[in-house]
Amino acid sequence: MKHWIKITFTQAAWAPLVVFLIYGVGAKIFDAYLTFPNLDIPTHFLGGAAMAYFFLAAIEHSQHLLGAIPRAIQALLALGLTTLVAVLWEFLEYGSDLLLHTEMNLGVRDTLSDLLFGVLGAFVVAGLTYLQLRLAKPQRGTSGG
Repeated sequence: MKHWIKITFTQAAWAPLVVFLIYGVGAKIFDAYLTFPNLDIPTHFLGGAAMAYFFLAAIEHSQHLLGAIPRAIQALLALGLTTLVAVLWEFLEYGSDLLLHTEMNLGVRDTLSDLLFGVLGAFVVAGLTYLQLRLAKPQRGTSGG
């Protein structure tokens, strides 16, 4: 289990951390999201892509613990887990506004847009990874689908 955590974080934790750092610096130091509100769109897209990349690595490295997982299931799991993270992020924004009186949530349109672009980023990464692996070589022990 320690090996799984170490290899997953070593390989893939950098991606969501980089997006979060860029967001933090842009928002807190440069007020970039106030100056350029549409910057929120690529941030959520990249955040979804980064989380999907992380979850795909975690799933890939978990196969020695769980057994072979078909590629389609790996892609769906990564997409589903990333969607869950996106929903939790939006709950955190709402909770922050409610309890800390911040102004992170700008309404239903903002929330749905954030979710859409986060899931879209995850879909692109999971889909491309699935196709790349599917075209590269068949997976042993599964039907590949």
